[in-house]
Amino acid sequence: MIDNYVVDIKTQNRRQRGYTLFLLLLVFIASHIDRQIVAILQEPIRIAFDLTDTQLGILTGFAFALFYATLGMPMAMWADRRNRRNLIAFSISLWSAMTVACAAAGQYWQLLAARIGVAVGEAGSNPPSHSIIADLYEPAERATAMAIFGLGVNFGIMFGFLIGGWVNDWVGWRWAFVIAGAPGLLIALAVRFTMKEPPRGLSDGLTSEIKPPPFFLVVKTMWRDNRIRQLLLSNSLISMAGYAAIAWAPVYFQRIHGFSTSESGTFLALGIGLGGGLGTFLGGALADKLSKISEGWRAWIVSFSILGYLPAGLLCYQSVDPFWAIFWFTGPAALGGVYIGVNFAILQSLAAVEMRAVMASINLFVLNIIGLGLGAFSVGLISDLMSDTAGVDSLRYGLIFTLLLMLWGGIHQTRLGFLLNKSQELSR
Repeated sequence: MIDNYVVDIKTQNRRQRGYTLFLLLLVFIASHIDRQIVAILQEPIRIAFDLTDTQLGILTGFAFALFYATLGMPMAMWADRRNRRNLIAFSISLWSAMTVACAAAGQYWQLLAARIGVAVGEAGSNPPSHSIIADLYEPAERATAMAIFGLGVNFGIMFGFLIGGWVNDWVGWRWAFVIAGAPGLLIALAVRFTMKEPPRGLSDGLTSEIKPPPFFLVVKTMWRDNRIRQLLLSNSLISMAGYAAIAWAPVYFQRIHGFSTSESGTFLALGIGLGGGLGTFLGGALADKLSKISEGWRAWIVSFSILGYLPAGLLCYQSVDPFWAIFWFTGPAALGGVYIGVNFAILQSLAAVEMRAVMASINLFVLNIIGLGLGAFSVGLISDLMSDTAGVDSLRYGLIFTLLLMLWGGIHQTRLGFLLNKSQELSR
C-alpha cells in the first residue's frame, strides 16, 4: 500500500510539473506574440507615421530592450523573495493591456510609449519562469525542459507574424495589436488560479529555508566565474544577430522581394515557428543526451548550429531571387534558436538555488540590452547610412553585419564548452 501511495504521489507531481511547464510555455508564447508582432507591421507603421529605419529600430529594439532589461532585475529580486506565480500573472496582464493600447496610438511617440509599457510588463515574466522550471526539473533533464519553454520564442513569432500579416491585410495594423494582446488576459487568470508555486530548491533536494543574497553579491559571483562570463558574451552576440534577423527579415522580404505582409508573415511564421521550434527542442534534448559524454557538449551543440547558420544566412541576404531567398532563410530560421534552451539551462545549473531568478535577470539584461536593443537598431542604422549609395539594397548590408556577430558569439560558445569540461574534470 505504501509503495502504491508513493507511486501515485510521484505521478501527481509529474502531472503538476508538466502542467506548470505548459502554462509557462503559454506565457512565453504570449510574450513573444506581443513583442514580435511589431516586426511584421513595420512597413505599414513606417508609412503611417513617415518613419526612418533608425526610428523603426528604436521602436522594435532599443526602447523596448532598455525598459525590459532594466526592470527585469528588481522584479527578479522580488521573485527570489516572494510569490513568483503572482508576479507572472500580474506581468502578463500588464503587457497584454499595453499591446491592445498600441492600436490607439495617433503619433509615433504614443506608439513608442505603449511599446515601453509592453516591455515593463514582460520584464516580470522571464526570470521567475526560469527559476520555477529549475526548481521542478533536475539538472539531467533541465535543458530539455528549458528547450520546451524556449519554444515560446518560435511559436510566439509564428503566431505574431501570422496575426500581424493577415490581420493587417484584412482590416489594418491597429486591429492586429488588439487581436494579439487580448488573449493574454485569459492566460493571466489561468496562471493566477490554477498554477501552484513549487518549493525553492525542490529539484535539488533542499528542504531548509533559502535566504536570497544581496544583488551585488550575485553580480560578483557571476563576474568571478569565467564560465558565466563566456555564456553572457555568447548569449549577447548570438541574440543580437538573432533578434535583428527576426525584426528585419519581414522588411527585407517586403521591401526588396516585393512580398505583402500576409505572404511574408506566413512563410516566416512557418519557418521560424515550426522549423525554429524543432531546432530549439532538439538542441535542448541533444544537449541533455550528449552531456553524458562530457559537459562541454552542452555548449558545443550551439557552436555546431552556428556553423550551419552562417552560410545559409549569407546566401539568403545576397540572393536576388525571391525563391532562393526564402529557401536559404530556412537555415537561420531553424538554427537561430538552438542556443535558447541550452544556455538558459547551463546558467540555471551553474547558479546557486538562492540566486537563480536574479542570475537569469542579469543574463536577460545583458542579452536584451545588447541583443534586442542594439541588434535591430544597428541594422536600421547601417541601412540608413548605406541608403544613398546602395538604395533599397542597403538593408542587405545591415543583415550581413549580423552574421559577423553570430560568428563572434560562436567563438565564446566554443570556449564555454572547454571551460565546462575543465570544471567537470576538476570536480571528479
